[in-house]
Amino acid sequence: MKPFTNLDAKAAPLPFASVDTDQLIPARFMKRSRSEGYGQYLLYDMRFDADAKPIADFTLNNPVRAGAEILVARRNFGAGSSREAAVYALVDYGFRCVIAPSFGDIFSSNAVNNGLLPAQVSEEDAEELLNLLEGGYEAIFIDLDACEIRVANHVFHFKIEPVWRTKLLNGWDDLDLTSSYGADIARYAEADRTRHPWLQELPD
Repeated sequence: MKPFTNLDAKAAPLPFASVDTDQLIPARFMKRSRSEGYGQYLLYDMRFDADAKPIADFTLNNPVRAGAEILVARRNFGAGSSREAAVYALVDYGFRCVIAPSFGDIFSSNAVNNGLLPAQVSEEDAEELLNLLEGGYEAIFIDLDACEIRVANHVFHFKIEPVWRTKLLNGWDDLDLTSSYGADIARYAEADRTRHPWLQELPD
C-alpha cells in the first residue's frame, strides 16, 4: 500500500450528511468482479438519472472537479452496512482522502486498510471547507504528519486514531503493523519460554 504523507490535490464538495455505503456503491453493482474496478459505480444513483445520463449539476460530473482526490462531506459519512466495496469505489475512482465531521466506524477501518484517509474535522470546519470549494477554490493540501488541512491561507486541523495514522504514514495493513512489533514479540516469546517451560513443545 502506498504511504500517505502529504497530498496536494483537487477536491470535490459533497454537501450531504449521512451518505451511506449503499449510496457510495449500490448493492446491484457488487456482484461484479473487483478486478473490473468499482470507480465507475461510485455514487451512481446520485451521478446518473434513470436513463443512465450524467446529472449535470452533480459535483463529480463538473469538469472543474475532474481528477479530484479529496472529497469533503458532512457528518456520518459511510454510515450503513459494512460493505468494503464502498471504500473500493472511492479508491478506484481516485480518491485518497475524505474529509467529514464523522464517519461510520466500520467504514473508517476499511478506509485505512485500503489507503484512504478519513480526516475528521469539526462541523464548523466542514462547512467552511465546503463554502471555500463552492466559492471557487479547487485544491486542498493535507499534511497527515501534522494533521493539518490547508486551503490558501486557511488552516484546519483534523483528527484520526493514532494507530490509523501510523498505518497510513507507513503504507501498512494490519499484517505489516503486527510485523513492526516483531522484536517485541520475539522477546515476549523468549521470556514466556523461561516462565512457563512446561507449556513449550517437547523436542522430537
